[in-house]
Amino acid sequence: MSWEFWIDRGGTFTDIVARRPDGTVVTHKLLSADPARYDDAVVAGIRALMGIAHSEPVPAGDIAAVKMGTTVATNALLTRTGEPTALVITRGFADAPRIAYQNRPDIFAREIVLPEPPHSAVIEADERTGPDGRVIRPLDAGKLSADLDALRAKGFNAVAIVFAHADRHPAQEAAAAELARAKGFAQVSVSHEVSPLMKLVGRADTTVADAYLSPVLRRHIDRLATELPACG
Repeated sequence: MSWEFWIDRGGTFTDIVARRPDGTVVTHKLLSADPARYDDAVVAGIRALMGIAHSEPVPAGDIAAVKMGTTVATNALLTRTGEPTALVITRGFADAPRIAYQNRPDIFAREIVLPEPPHSAVIEADERTGPDGRVIRPLDAGKLSADLDALRAKGFNAVAIVFAHADRHPAQEAAAAELARAKGFAQVSVSHEVSPLMKLVGRADTTVADAYLSPVLRRHIDRLATELPACG
């Protein structure tokens, strides 16, 4: 038998349940973030249970399974520490995700304080497709190209692309995504791929969240993959 690990990586603590090769079950608990002692709590916990020094490679062949649940993305959303993200949306709808459905926790409050959105920049794509799929205004690729260049110059590496009626008629949205990828954006989240919903606001919320959080999760997974290559 080989080692098996079940891990809950939370915002404060990481809890590990492991089954040794002899079948006995052991547990371990450590801080999820302790940079003075280790780079990653999951790998550090596995090393501790297997008795492997920090300088030694993890013997992946001795591990049958690593199964993990994590709140890395949830924590990044709550603390607003995700990837700097720009929203690309149909011209005229820049404020639609912010206005949303005007839900209010206190209907009589005169000052409505809304949480800051995950995205920190918005550019409006000059395009419009009707609900029947008719192209009312073709995508102005030249203008969008210049706007994307400006975003890259400001350091943005993630974009969420949300066009009106793209849930059923995604051609112009797909063209914009192809342009963004050609510009070198590492994360391009496209609404008709991420969340093909009829309502623009819901589609935008989900797509922005995907662009904002996917890089955070990818970095976490890549770090684990580097330390724990090809287990089993």
